[in-house]
Amino acid sequence: MANIQGIVSSINGPVVKGLNMGSFMVHEMVTVGKQKLIGEVVSIEGSVATVQVYEETEGLKAGEPIFSTGLPLSVTLGPGMIGNIFDGIQRPLEKIQSMNKDFIPEGIGLVSLDMEKEWDVTVTAKAGDSLKAGDVYATVQETHRILHKIMVPYNVSGKVKEIKPSGKYRLNDCIAVLEKENKETVELTLCTQWPVRNPRPIKERLPIYRPLITGQRVIDTFYPIAKGGTIGLPGGFGTGKTVTQHQLAKWSDADIIVYIGCGERGNEMTDVLEEFPKLIDPRTNRPLMERTVLIANTSNMPVAAREASIYTGITMAEYYRDMGYDVAIMADSTSRWAEALREISGRLEEMPAEEGYPAYLPSRLAEFYERAGCVNTLNGHEATITIIGAVSPPGGDFSEPVTENTKRFVSGFLALDKKLAYARHYPAINYLTSYSGYVDMLADWYEENVAPDMLELRHKMIVLLQEDEKLNEIVQLVGEDVLPNDQALILETARIVKKGFLQQNALHAEDSYVSLEKQYKMLKVIDTFYEEALKCVKVGIPISVIRKEEVIQDILKIKYDIPNDKLELLDVLNEKTVKTFADLRQKYE
Repeated sequence: MANIQGIVSSINGPVVKGLNMGSFMVHEMVTVGKQKLIGEVVSIEGSVATVQVYEETEGLKAGEPIFSTGLPLSVTLGPGMIGNIFDGIQRPLEKIQSMNKDFIPEGIGLVSLDMEKEWDVTVTAKAGDSLKAGDVYATVQETHRILHKIMVPYNVSGKVKEIKPSGKYRLNDCIAVLEKENKETVELTLCTQWPVRNPRPIKERLPIYRPLITGQRVIDTFYPIAKGGTIGLPGGFGTGKTVTQHQLAKWSDADIIVYIGCGERGNEMTDVLEEFPKLIDPRTNRPLMERTVLIANTSNMPVAAREASIYTGITMAEYYRDMGYDVAIMADSTSRWAEALREISGRLEEMPAEEGYPAYLPSRLAEFYERAGCVNTLNGHEATITIIGAVSPPGGDFSEPVTENTKRFVSGFLALDKKLAYARHYPAINYLTSYSGYVDMLADWYEENVAPDMLELRHKMIVLLQEDEKLNEIVQLVGEDVLPNDQALILETARIVKKGFLQQNALHAEDSYVSLEKQYKMLKVIDTFYEEALKCVKVGIPISVIRKEEVIQDILKIKYDIPNDKLELLDVLNEKTVKTFADLRQKYE
């Protein structure tokens, strides 16, 4: 196949037209020009093909050859992905830098995983075993926490004819030889290739029933994310999308994090690349990178590679899911990916739809988000992929096409609010416009694992916040003094919910992560305050007197003063609240 060649006829940025390419295939990976730039065939008409090039095309000339590889755009899957930093087409950035290259040079080729490194392999299959697709025949301890399971590739099955003993092997070394029913033999190595645009196969999809626990109160209690779910995280500039994703990457109870920096500004991605290797995984007290794959594709890298980075990331996530792990993907941001689609579509001279985006933007977004889910893998494990896609609407305008279409395909929407961010309320997730479609699905889990009345309490607090919003409009017109005491109490309780519960300090040792049990008990204390204070209001005690009670300050300081391992202090505070207001009623009566 590799000797088939076309000829470059025209170059328009990352879009190259080639002649004599009738025998090429759509979505085939090709190398373009003397520098062998990596590209992908996007359309073929007769013998003229259009190629999307994933590198800078500066210096490329008409008349240069285009070579076929005979393969679709693929990634190499095997040990060595965890802890690595790749670009949008899986080239390892640290390895490229070690060649004394500060920028990725054109024509460096398809370097991916380190083929020379030797891994300690434990071979688990034996000669004579019958293996089918998805079965594990060897394992590698990739990092302290992740056991990498080497699985039989899709569409391959047979009896083990030969097998090597456990020991040190490189990625391309043959570990086992399978004999198929037709007596053909297949060599199995430690790595496999997979086309990025094709979802990896599964046995069946399962209903979602477990939450992804993040330790962030506004998410876990108010707008829970489910394992296997899809979440949109839209927000204008400076509202804290990246910080929220950092918190989710660090604290969520996923086994593996795939962080795709898709077209974000270089300095923002540099922050991620500098911060992540320093972060410590709170569960193991070891570097967080031991369960993280980073894909860095900044806005000054070639636009076309940005379009591929989303698919590279999700394919890697599916590979670890097939081993039985829960994987969470942070895509930061899908807006930049959509902009890459828009630019390439414009250069392909396609008819634009709304705001210049291609007409197929919704279907591309849907294809990406539907690769999330809770599944039964080929080898019978239950595993999940959760996708959290940040969206960067220009000027924070949620009515633009990427945000609107993301809303159609995700079941949770954590809207970051400019006003909250400017008021220093972080995470700046708007507690009135956000929503989660997973509340009903997770109801049984919350009842069994947290408390039977957890979701009831959540509902009560959301209703209070909605009442507070309505009353605030009246207060802005006529002042708070005209409100009856029971309505003034709603304002006071909502203030405590916002300041004492929803606001969370990512840099505070006790407040950065909060267990579900503590979240529930905090809400319970606030609820007790509201019910007890309401009894006082009903016997005619003015709100000004209630506000002077010291217990209100104690409730506001729960998040800092009560450590996560001393939750019994919350029960003490609950009793103190009841006693304070009982004493107050007695005094007045």
